[in-house]
Amino acid sequence: MVSENSEVARAELLELILEVSFRRGKVTLASGKQSDFYLDLRQTLMRPRGIALAGALVLERLRAGPPVDAVGGMAVGAVPLVAAVLAAADAADRTTPLLGFFVRKETKKHGLGKRVEGGFSVGQTIALVEDTVTTGGSTLDALDAVEAEGGKVARVICLVDRGEGARDAFAKRGIELESLFGREDLPV
Repeated sequence: MVSENSEVARAELLELILEVSFRRGKVTLASGKQSDFYLDLRQTLMRPRGIALAGALVLERLRAGPPVDAVGGMAVGAVPLVAAVLAAADAADRTTPLLGFFVRKETKKHGLGKRVEGGFSVGQTIALVEDTVTTGGSTLDALDAVEAEGGKVARVICLVDRGEGARDAFAKRGIELESLFGREDLPV
């Protein structure tokens, strides 16, 4: 259930996203698709209010569903959001046993040679997070890496679903894509 404060926070986050992260114009997305608008959520997440709102709202979403042991995602895009969720968990009650991690695009060539870094271990139930999804390709890659390392991905949460195939891609893997905002929230 979403509280009144959550609705206010959600509206404030959307306003910030539209102000600093939404741009009209032809662009090629990471998926290779062409689009007439671009969302650069780093612009929102690299602002104190943006990261605080995003972390609190994603944490609220996490707490409303099946529990997870850790939250993570693909580097570099998911790293600020993972950090925001962990900070929100600590600020909320300091009792949430939530860890964070990130997935490298490829296995590290030195050190311990890991692809999944941080608070991750075999057997954990995982929520993957992402700022923006189009086809879901990056997050699906992270999902594959986590499963290959022995984690179980139970949830995928994004700030904005562009509505261009990601939901169906995750459904084919048996996972519902949860999003704070969708295409219907954008002025497109």
